[in-house]
Amino acid sequence: MKRSLFVGSLLALSLAAPTLLHAQPAAAPVAPAPSSTAPAAPAADAVNPGALQALKDMGAFLQTLKRYHVATELTGEVVLEDGQKLQHSAHADIDVQRPDRLRARMTSARTEREIYFDGKRATIFLPGQNDYSSIDFTGSNEDLVTGLKERYGVELPLSDLFLWGTPAAPLDKIDSAMNAGQDFIGKDLCNHFAFRQGDYDWQIWIAAEGKPLPRKLVIINRADDARPQSVSTIDWNLSPGFDNAVFTFVPPKGATRVELHALDGK
Repeated sequence: MKRSLFVGSLLALSLAAPTLLHAQPAAAPVAPAPSSTAPAAPAADAVNPGALQALKDMGAFLQTLKRYHVATELTGEVVLEDGQKLQHSAHADIDVQRPDRLRARMTSARTEREIYFDGKRATIFLPGQNDYSSIDFTGSNEDLVTGLKERYGVELPLSDLFLWGTPAAPLDKIDSAMNAGQDFIGKDLCNHFAFRQGDYDWQIWIAAEGKPLPRKLVIINRADDARPQSVSTIDWNLSPGFDNAVFTFVPPKGATRVELHALDGK
């Protein structure tokens, strides 16, 4: 019997909030009764130029990184029908070599998955089932992030890291931006910025000294009355010890290759 790897099984780990650069507006709630008072538009000075410049500087720096390892601890919320929130956590490690090498490993108490990209082929592996699916793919890591998301609904953790500093991250879609001061993330003093973008409020902490690396990201979904949020702390290694072999998937003994379905069914 033909077996298939459905997107739903791949996203079983998905505690990640929508990536900011791919986020789609949520379904509109039932409209309230008409009011004589129109909703206020964002103030002309709601967007702090310094906050936007910090994003530009961070994105430009991220695009200069040729080889790195990044790890994230993610805490996300699931809202039940009665409004009660359940909190879950996951961990991800990503090895990157520009322009077209990537390996991501994502684990939680519920499931585990791995994504490999060696510049010619992308593979998604589910260790718990010992199933994998491979597709031919050429292009950059940024192309892979976008292609997997749009065609298969497969989202890499921290995928915005690959897109900040590119035309895929337009800053004109930000409704408000503010400098929220400074905080320590671990031992790093960070500049704290807060943004509103469509249905999402989000905050980012960027290292204030040395390299402008993002160290924490919080995303809140305002389209949901429960305001669920995700929190990601981010650790960096800019001198990793991996070699190119880590980007090539070698099926383990007994692994089964299965079909990956595109969202359009083709």
